[in-house]
Amino acid sequence: MEPLLIAAVSDIEHKPLIVMLSERASAKINLFLHVGHRRADGFHPLQSLAVFTDMGDTLSFAPADALSLKLDGPFAKGLEAEADNLVLRAARALDGGRGAAITLTKNLPVASGIGGGSADAAAALRGLRSLWENAADDAALCEIAATLGSDIPVCVGSVPAFMEGRGEILSAAPVLPHLPMLLVNPGVAVPTKDVFAALQVRSGADMTLPPGRFRDTADLLRFLETTRNDLEAPARAIQPVIGDVLAAIAVLPGALFTRMSGSGATCFGIFADDSCCVRAANAMREKHADWWIAPTFVPEIGIVHEGAGQDIGPTPDGL
Repeated sequence: MEPLLIAAVSDIEHKPLIVMLSERASAKINLFLHVGHRRADGFHPLQSLAVFTDMGDTLSFAPADALSLKLDGPFAKGLEAEADNLVLRAARALDGGRGAAITLTKNLPVASGIGGGSADAAAALRGLRSLWENAADDAALCEIAATLGSDIPVCVGSVPAFMEGRGEILSAAPVLPHLPMLLVNPGVAVPTKDVFAALQVRSGADMTLPPGRFRDTADLLRFLETTRNDLEAPARAIQPVIGDVLAAIAVLPGALFTRMSGSGATCFGIFADDSCCVRAANAMREKHADWWIAPTFVPEIGIVHEGAGQDIGPTPDGL
């Protein structure tokens, strides 16, 4: 994921002078999430297929002597109470001696099961690597990310991937179709620690994962029907409105598949096409004006589109 570069040109050396860099922190969706029993180190082994939507938070970076973070956007207030944001921790982990003026535009609900904070931290690592001309490659960034949080490594690349271990062991899902997706959050808090404390039924983390070559939506959905989100049941027990959200998505025209993401409370629906998804969002807003409702999509990856053959018409020698 290349950062957006806004640059001015030096009159003396005619070299680009970086004014500001911008990175998107895409929402992470767990299409499935299987959890095993807690390990001796306190972490839970898991298996998941993570994908990333076309919407998310935005981070901008400008040169500065000191490290600072400014918050704006519709969900900025949810982070104001944090004395040490993950973005700042990521910056110090990359290079504790450097400064930067960082602005985080918070478009995603806070602590909502779609990896907002983790995606922000990963975007900070990518953006500051460029700003500071740091030599760390993506593998090195993932190592740093793993020290900050279990699902931050997958957000470094922000491409479809299977997650294992505690989330830091990644394998690519190289082929995935375009997925129109509706995200819905009812605006309730579901603390992750409470969800895990209430978890009773576990799928385990020893499933043989497929090659990750889902050439169409039907192929992907056939696989997803064999999986589940282990955290959905305990999250629904804590906040029953999650069940209402899932039911509301499932009856919308064009909905093909519904599930909760992560530890909640955001739920998603996969739709037949983008137009269906937008119409579904509009219909749901009429009934649930107090819910966060966002139509988006997961970009396709690795799909080869065969062009139509050219009709050259009859020739002197016939067809």
